[in-house]
Amino acid sequence: MEEMFITPLQPWRLTAAGTIDKGEDRTLVKGEEGIAAFKSVFEGMIDNVRTTEDNLAKQQYLLATGQIEDPHTVGIASSEAQLASDMLVSLRNKALEAYNEIMRISL
Repeated sequence: MEEMFITPLQPWRLTAAGTIDKGEDRTLVKGEEGIAAFKSVFEGMIDNVRTTEDNLAKQQYLLATGQIEDPHTVGIASSEAQLASDMLVSLRNKALEAYNEIMRISL
């Protein structure tokens, strides 16, 4: 069997330390630990968007000045930046949907 170039997606789980665990640990995160974990996920996604946008700008500059040897890296960087932005927007939308659902709950 050939080794795959693209790794399959795995579910993410938040740990009490605020990091993302890709294992099978199914402990619940509550209270202040949950807030820190939730915040760290959003900060990580925002940092990812910034990093990919910076990489795209660098690749575009190198292409414009003729300093790049393989121009396909600009397309790859563009796709990475778009995917990172889409994931951040999707995460934000899901968080807002969850918030609105919680607000609709009558006690």
